[in-house]
Amino acid sequence: MVQKAKILLVDDRPENLLALEAILSALDQTLVRASSGEEALKALLTDDFAVILLDVQMPGMDGFETAAHIKRRERTRDIPIIFLTAINHGPHHTFRGYAAGAVDYISKPFDPWVLRAKVSVFVELYMKNCQLREQAALLRLQLESGQGRGGAATPQEPAGLLAELSARLAAVEEQAEALTKQLDESADAAAIATAAHLERKLTGLRRALDALEPGTGSGASPLPSPS
Repeated sequence: MVQKAKILLVDDRPENLLALEAILSALDQTLVRASSGEEALKALLTDDFAVILLDVQMPGMDGFETAAHIKRRERTRDIPIIFLTAINHGPHHTFRGYAAGAVDYISKPFDPWVLRAKVSVFVELYMKNCQLREQAALLRLQLESGQGRGGAATPQEPAGLLAELSARLAAVEEQAEALTKQLDESADAAAIATAAHLERKLTGLRRALDALEPGTGSGASPLPSPS
C-alpha cells in the first residue's frame, strides 16, 4: 500500500487553512495544519513533508523568517516552499520570497486549479524519491546480508533479487522520464531542477545495479546516496 505524502499548510487564519484543505483534498494526500511559524517548525521536527504552503503575513514569526529557519536545518532545507501572500508589494517583495528559498510565490486570490497543479508536481517528485530510497535500502540490506554469511549465498539468490530490483527501478525510471517530459512543457525552473536531481540519483542507482550483475567483478560497490 502506497504511503501518502504529507503537505504542510501554514497560515494564522483558520478560514485560509480551511480553503487550502478544500482545494488540495482532491490530491488525496495527508494535509497538516500549522497556525504559526513556530508551530510549523515543530511539525517539521518529526515529520517529512513533500511541500510546504507558507503564508507570508503572520503575526510574530512571519513567512520569510519561518522559511529562513527551515532552510538552515539540514533535515528540512530541501523541502519545496510555496509562499502565499495577500499583499503584493512589487518585485522587491517577490524577490525577497525567492531569496528566502521559495520555489514559487503566489498572490491571493489565486487560481485553485493552478495551485493544485503546482502542489501535485512536488508531491509526485517526493513519491518518486521515496521509491528510489526504498530500492536503494533493499539492495543495501541484501548486500550486507550476503557479506554477513561470508559471501556464501547461492548464485540464484542475488541474481533473482537483482532482477526484481532492476524491474522495480525500471518502473520508477519510466515514471520519472514521463514526469520530466511533462515538466518540460509546463513547469517552472525549480520543479524541472528537482526532477533533474531525481533523474541523476536514478542513474547512479542503475549504475550500481549494473555493477552487481554477474561477470562485472564489482559485487561490493557502494551505492549512491538517494537523498
